[in-house]
Amino acid sequence: MMLTRRTFLFAGIAGASALAAAGWLRGRDGPSPLQAGTATPTLVPDAIKVLTAVTPLFLDGALPDDPAAAAAAVRDTIGNVGVAIAGLAPAAQQELGQLFALLGFAPARIALARVTSPWPEARDDEIAAFLERWRTSGFLLFQSAYAALHQLVFAAWYGNPDSWPAIGYPGPPRLSS
Repeated sequence: MMLTRRTFLFAGIAGASALAAAGWLRGRDGPSPLQAGTATPTLVPDAIKVLTAVTPLFLDGALPDDPAAAAAAVRDTIGNVGVAIAGLAPAAQQELGQLFALLGFAPARIALARVTSPWPEARDDEIAAFLERWRTSGFLLFQSAYAALHQLVFAAWYGNPDSWPAIGYPGPPRLSS
């Protein structure tokens, strides 16, 4: 399929419209991916749903074999994503909030991610296909969104000392005083 100027403009208008509709329907001005008023960084429900769906696929082969331990590792990783997001600049937090709001908005999820089921019910192959499409997309916006999700999950996973033994990392060197 050849990318024409008309197709590019249509995609841009459709994407902007979807973002505007998601923001309007959710009643958020500049959504944050973090819940306000919590003592520790806590992600909004849309972010938790999306991350709960994509994290096991990003960490395939790195998670424990035991299903309960794997589920706990996914929960810990998602919590650490919240901590990582809290350390980002406000503009980056707002962009991530827009991404999670967009992916949490059913019409946008279906149109842009092609995930027809709600995130908690989506099949792994459907989620994997979405991630691959965005990773290899000709649109820089999709590639950037994929990279943001990927980098956040991996930073949260490998920043956790509990994951270090599996990769043979002894931890940072200890400084003597």
